[in-house]
Amino acid sequence: MKIHVKKGDMVKVLAGEAKGATGKILMVDREKYRAIVEGVNMVSKHTKASAKNPQGGIVKQEAPIHISNLMVLDSKGVASRIGRRMGENGKLVRYSKKSGEEIK
Repeated sequence: MKIHVKKGDMVKVLAGEAKGATGKILMVDREKYRAIVEGVNMVSKHTKASAKNPQGGIVKQEAPIHISNLMVLDSKGVASRIGRRMGENGKLVRYSKKSGEEIK
């Protein structure tokens, strides 16, 4: 299965509790088809006291979300499907199927 999202892409959440939210992709897990999106799907994690966090307690952090629930935003902020075509330099580039512009 092809993965249409990359680290650093701005995406919109299509389904789930965070439907409609947008954010930047922080990490993509290619084996499990999941991505961590900044500020989306926040969970509470109970942490033990450590040198890094001497107090311990409850920490809010992002949990992975399945990539089928994500759609890439183009530079205008419009959610669109992604296609691949040859660029000027002979390499495959991703482009927005709605607007036709390249996605960096």
